[in-house]
Amino acid sequence: MKLEDYDWQKGPFPLIAVDEVGRGCLAGPVVAAAVLVISSKVQFHEKITDSKKLSAKQREILAVQIQEQFVTGIGWATPQEIDEINIFQASFLAMKRAIENLKVTSGFVLVDGKFKIPNLKGYEQEALIKGDLRAKPIGAASILAKVYRDQKMIELAGEVPGYGFEIHKGYATKVHREALKKLGATEHHRRSFSGVDTAGPAL
Repeated sequence: MKLEDYDWQKGPFPLIAVDEVGRGCLAGPVVAAAVLVISSKVQFHEKITDSKKLSAKQREILAVQIQEQFVTGIGWATPQEIDEINIFQASFLAMKRAIENLKVTSGFVLVDGKFKIPNLKGYEQEALIKGDLRAKPIGAASILAKVYRDQKMIELAGEVPGYGFEIHKGYATKVHREALKKLGATEHHRRSFSGVDTAGPAL
């Protein structure tokens, strides 16, 4: 059954769409992106949707277009912050930071998922389940977050070779788990996650 689209054009405006990526990874930050939409008259590219449904090349092309058309913000929480406050709270922290980087002080925040961002003062909010599929602004945010995080993991692959970050981007693949057993966990790994918590430190 097709999900019902969310009519974001009804506002209110300014509308801030937020999404995050990387919650299930064993390594790297959790990253969020925020997209500021100031009017119902703006047009989104027809291919914008949940970033997981697009190829890496499609995401990269769309990310450039989104950044040229809209004011955007990126925020993240580090592996150390994830271990300290848990991945659920760290995802909200990344979203807050993405919104802060828009340099606005109010607006209507449309959040992908089941939950509103706690303690986000000065903003109205609505949580939209599968929002990246149902609303173009959230789809745009998901694309930006995914492209930024993928690029970051490719950079980390150059710093700590042998883990395959450039391929699996930190997710819990067989290759990644085997590398953890062989090489140990780096500072970029989430120590509180299963599979990392039993790995020794990287030599």
